[in-house]
Amino acid sequence: MPFINVKTNQQISNNIADKIKADLGQAISTIPGKSEGWLMVGVEDEYRLWFKGSDDPCAIVEVSLYGNAPAMVLNSLTGKITDVLTKYLPIPSDRIYVSYFPTGHWGWNGNNF
Repeated sequence: MPFINVKTNQQISNNIADKIKADLGQAISTIPGKSEGWLMVGVEDEYRLWFKGSDDPCAIVEVSLYGNAPAMVLNSLTGKITDVLTKYLPIPSDRIYVSYFPTGHWGWNGNNF
C-alpha cells in the first residue's frame, strides 16, 4: 500500500508522467512485499517549488508506506527514484529530495489494515 507523490516545478507531459509512473512501479519492488499492484502514484507538475532560494528545476518526492522498511532498502529506493526523475526531467540529482512516511495505520475499501 505505498503512495509515491512527485512534486516538481517542471512541466510534465502526459507521456512523460506515464513513464515516470511505470518506472516508479518497478522501483517500489525494492521494498520487500511492495509491488506496483498496490502502488498509488501522484505527479504534480508546475508546483510552486524553490530550493536553496532558487526556482531552478527541483523536485520533492514523498513516499508513504504501510509499515517500515530497513534504512538500507530505503536508501536504494531513493537512488532509484532519483534515477527515474533525472532520466525524464531536467532536474539534477542534487536538487531532488525524497522523504519517507511509514505508518502503522492505512485505510482502504472502508477499513484499516
